[in-house]
Parts: sequence; structure tokens; C-alpha cells
Amino acid sequence: MTNNKAVLSWINEMAEMVNPDKIVWIDGSEEQADALRAEACSTGELEALNPELYPNCYLHRTAVNDVARVEHRTFICTRTKEDAGTINNWMDPKECYEKLSKLYKNSYKGKTMYVIPYSMGVVGSDFAKIGVELTDSIYVVLNMIIMTRVGKNVIEALGDSADFVKGLHATADCDEENRYICHFPEDNTIWSVNSAYGGNVLLGKKCFALRIASYLGRKEGWMAEHMLILGLENPQGEIKYISAAFPSACGKTNLAMLIPPEIYKKAGYKVWTVGDDIAWIRVGEDGRLWAVNPENGFFGVAPGTNEHSNYNALMTTKKNCIFTNVCHDLDNNTVWWEGLDNNPPKNAINWKGEKWDYTTYDKADKVNTSGAHPNSRFTAMATNCPCISSEFNSLKGVPLTAIIFGGRRAKTAPLVYESRNWQHGTFVGSIMASETTAAAAGAVGVVRRDPMAMRPFVGYDMGDYFAHWLAMGKKIPHAPKIFHVNWFRTDDEGHFIWPGFGDNMRVLMWILARCAGEVDAVETPIGFVPKAEDINIEGLDGVTVDTIRELLTIDTASWLEDVENIKAFYKQVGDRVPAELYDELAVLEANLKK
Repeated sequence: MTNNKAVLSWINEMAEMVNPDKIVWIDGSEEQADALRAEACSTGELEALNPELYPNCYLHRTAVNDVARVEHRTFICTRTKEDAGTINNWMDPKECYEKLSKLYKNSYKGKTMYVIPYSMGVVGSDFAKIGVELTDSIYVVLNMIIMTRVGKNVIEALGDSADFVKGLHATADCDEENRYICHFPEDNTIWSVNSAYGGNVLLGKKCFALRIASYLGRKEGWMAEHMLILGLENPQGEIKYISAAFPSACGKTNLAMLIPPEIYKKAGYKVWTVGDDIAWIRVGEDGRLWAVNPENGFFGVAPGTNEHSNYNALMTTKKNCIFTNVCHDLDNNTVWWEGLDNNPPKNAINWKGEKWDYTTYDKADKVNTSGAHPNSRFTAMATNCPCISSEFNSLKGVPLTAIIFGGRRAKTAPLVYESRNWQHGTFVGSIMASETTAAAAGAVGVVRRDPMAMRPFVGYDMGDYFAHWLAMGKKIPHAPKIFHVNWFRTDDEGHFIWPGFGDNMRVLMWILARCAGEVDAVETPIGFVPKAEDINIEGLDGVTVDTIRELLTIDTASWLEDVENIKAFYKQVGDRVPAELYDELAVLEANLKK
């Protein structure tokens, strides 16, 4: 499929190590994909679902020990440990290549090596970056076809260039003790071995689009961020775009595919999804920030997704979809998961491949008693989404009006506040945090810092990452405003005060009004908050202006406690935390003590 010497010599070198029976190039054609689906169904790697209810949809189960991303087995392999930073696991590249080569040795024996040329971003766009993934798994091939742009045009776009990300994946024995997901940012290389779970083996996703891309972005002067991108259209047809970063379990996918509340829907407002997970951002010729979603599909968490919680995500899964580790309803050959509806199947196989009795389900032991694994997934084409943006395949991306950070805080953060400027906004992103919610994850209410929601995904030192944000601010003539939101404030009984879901649009409307200079704000020690009457509560049951006032209060005591927590976190990040962020922290502390 190519005469590119760099590509061919690397493939030959890898093939010599893993020793496949044959090598097959993935050309992106539907005929080839159909043949691979049929082959995977014949071996049991996939099961075809009811073609009338779920056309071209398949079920896959991973090994029981291989069901999620493994942060403790994920490494950044830079020449010096300092460049990987204190937040990442580090291994010396030479040592890592040596160690993993032994695990890869002959791991493809009796198998096929699939060569997947893929593009992150629309082929031909200034944003696009090319990768080639080698894998022994048809499941990986079919997922990559959904999640990235795969095919001959990618190889044509690469031409003779050696500028591509080299990805090698081997399922091997799925041995937990020898599972490694390793990134070599200085070599444009990703190696993944002993896993077959999507998050560890779809190398275009977090591995390339965040860890490697964040490193490239810093080197080349752009940003790779763990952010959704949405467009909000007003009744006049004008669309403003927002990107937003949230740690897990903070409603990111829901916001990306938000359905406007009735009062906005009737008035003619619409919300469009550009991306649900990753944004690549660069300064445009007009001096604004422009963003693209480098992915081609959604790799979403199934449990909890239903008609009410996220109608658009559910509709996305109805055709051309691969389900992983969900429950198999044998009566109608469809899929089910906890939170889909209140009708668990009576005749079903659980995510482990065992007969499942729904009456034994115990919320305290989800992994062992649920029909679907709590981290079960759907891989669906973005173009299936009912609210996909017309700009989804745009070569130039969309201009950002606002950037939002968010977290899950019971008392500390108000419903929404605006940063004073880009530097202060960077500080706000750097101190982003969520509180643990489930006893299973240890103590409840423990604050976990997750700067810009990038803690597991920065491909280099976190302090240097903060410095890159500050440097970008100096290069953006017309920078978007930066905000922080918190949908999760609770009352004294622990109930959420704000309704959340579609009603979060009411906060987005204030944010956009603020960006347009249409509303005032109140200055507080932490930044600017809305005047309570400027948040539209029309049609909201049980929410008054006083409720909003309460949601916007600044609890000085808990913020001062937070300041100490931030100091400890910055200390953990190390001596590369920029002085400007310590200055912002000092201002925050002084403001609170006034």
C-alpha cells in the first residue's frame, strides 16, 4: 500500500520481533471490514446482534482481568526522569524497549499482523497527525476504523514522510503482571502489550491524542486537551463554541450532547456536539483559538446511559456499534446494562460470559453481580449522533468563545465563576479537583487534584504543562474567557441543589452573555460570579433566586483549607510549577484572608 521507506522498515523490524504468520494492510474499505467482522464472529471474538434492532452491531468481551485503563502500568519513557515529571510513572526508554521486546517476542506466532494507517483529525487538515498501529486483534482494527480515520488516503497523505506515530500492540497472554502501556514521546512511539481492552489498545485515543500529542503540542506551539467541544446556536442561527474539561463522573459526555431545557428549545436554541472527549487547539490566523475533535467516534461508558440521562448518546449506539463487556439479552439478541431501563433481561449472559440472574445484583459489589461491567463501553461513529455538528469534519475547526473547567465539590466551588484573565484561568485549571463519591474507592470526600482533567494524560512534566498553558496565553491576541463550574454542590442532607443535566445550559447562557459583555458580575476573592438574578431559572421547579444565591456563595473557611491542599499538590508536582501560579495562589490566599 506504500513505498514509504520509514514505514516499511519499521514494520519489518516489528514483524521480525513478533513473528506473525502474515501481514494484512487495512485499507478502510467496507468490503475488508465486512470480511473481518465475519471472521471475528466465526472465532467468537465478536457476536453479531439482532440485525433488525441493532444493524451492524456486535458484542465483545475482554478477559476478566482486562476491563479498564491501567494507570499504574502506564509509563512515560523520556531520556531523563525529570522530563516525565512526578505525576507520571517513568521508565528509562532503553530499559523499557529491552524489557518489552522480550514480552513481544513471537507473540504474533500463528496470528496475523494488521497494519492500520490512521489519521487523528480530518485527512488534509492542518491539525491532522498520522499514526500507524500494528495489532494482532480484529477487535482493535474494527474499533480503530470507528474511532479514527483509517485507509489508503492516510498513507497517501503521509507520502514519503517519516513523521508518523508508531504504535505496536500485542494481546500476548493478557498477563496482568506483564501489562504495559508505554509512551516514548521523543521517539513518536507507543508500545502496548498484554491487554486487549480499548483504553489500553486503541492507540489513537488517550495514548496518541493526549499523551503523545500534548508533548508534540508543547514542541510545536499548540494544545492537546481532554476537553469536549460543543456549539450553542441561538434563534438567529449564530453558533458560539465552548470547550470544557471535567474529571470522570462529572457529566462530561452529558454536557457534550446536552438537550436544551424546554424554555430554550421552544425559543429556537440548539446544541451541537463537535467532540465528547478530546480537543486539539491552535491559534488561528484571526488571533482566536480554534479547536478540532481529532477523533472520529465515541468510546463511551454504557452503564447509566439511557433515554433520560443522555438520549443523544443512546441513539448513537443504535447502528454500526461495538459493545464491550455489556450484558447480552439472549431472548432478543440485544444488549443491556445497569441504568438503561428498569427491565433487566430474564435470560442473559453477563459481561464475564456467564449465565446471569438479575435478582442477585448488589450495588455494593457491582463488578461481581452486575450484568454489564461498570466500565463497559460502546464504540460508535460520531456521525450517528443526532446532534453532531455540521463542523465535525471541518478542516479548520471551530473558534472558541469560552473554556470551562469543572469538578465535583460538595461545598467549596460555586455553581460558576469567571477567571480574571488567562493567567488566572490557567491557575483555576491547575487546581481543578473532584471529591471521591463512593466508599468503594476509599474515604468519601477526599479531594483529588486533576489539573485540566489531564492528570493521567500529560505526556511530560506537569509543571512544564502549566508553563505551556501560560506561554500559549501570550500568543493568543483574542483569547477565550476561562470559567469554572460545579454542578455538584449539596445541601446539609447531602442532596444536590442544582438540577444539572440539560439545565446546565442556563449556566452556559450566562457564560456566553458574559463573553459578549452583556451582563455584569460580582467580584469575589476567587474571581467573578454572576448576580443571582442573571441566571435564568424560568420553568425550574423548586429553584428560586435565593437558591442561586446560595449556589454562588464563597465558603471562605473551606477555600482556605483548599489553599493548603493546593500548596501540597504543587509541592508534589515539583519545582517546575511556574512562579506565576504561586503568585496567583498568594493572591487567592490574601483575598480570602481580607
